[in-house]
Amino acid sequence: MNTEREVGTSKNADRLFTPPTEANRGRVNARTVLRTVNASHTFSSPKTKDNFVLQLRGPKISTSEAYFIIISSTGDTLRKESMPATALIRDQDLADAQTVTVRDREIAILQGMNNFFRDDRFVQPAVPKAATQPENVDAQSWTSVKGDSKAVGFDYPSADGRERRLAYSKKLSRAVVIAE
Repeated sequence: MNTEREVGTSKNADRLFTPPTEANRGRVNARTVLRTVNASHTFSSPKTKDNFVLQLRGPKISTSEAYFIIISSTGDTLRKESMPATALIRDQDLADAQTVTVRDREIAILQGMNNFFRDDRFVQPAVPKAATQPENVDAQSWTSVKGDSKAVGFDYPSADGRERRLAYSKKLSRAVVIAE
């Protein structure tokens, strides 16, 4: 039985509504985007801003993957990286690791997403003049960014929980990791 209002606004009023079968219903899965955070900042070019995107994908916040993507103003993907969502949690966000609930973890992950693109994470120049090359950084990447005083560095947590600095190398025409 249909009401007059339902029949009046329905696109197929002559047919009775039947819900889709269990197998055809939309489900939250590993590709589902739970949350997206965007920011615009100068990175690859001092004249235009690039788009920084952080997407949380998965069935649940606490077990999802965070996808970090940098897209240039021309639409090219400069960097694409994934990490577990738990990498976004800072130790000081969780007061006591023993009494942490799933909800506390999820709140800490969402707060980490909100703070991921803070202005204090962007530094210029990307490499200070007095800095020495770290052991685990490619020499070619290091010298190409160190020689550019206008290069912008971006600090963010990596999948293993350590801070990582990313910068755009004009010589190599790509985003490179210059510190871990």
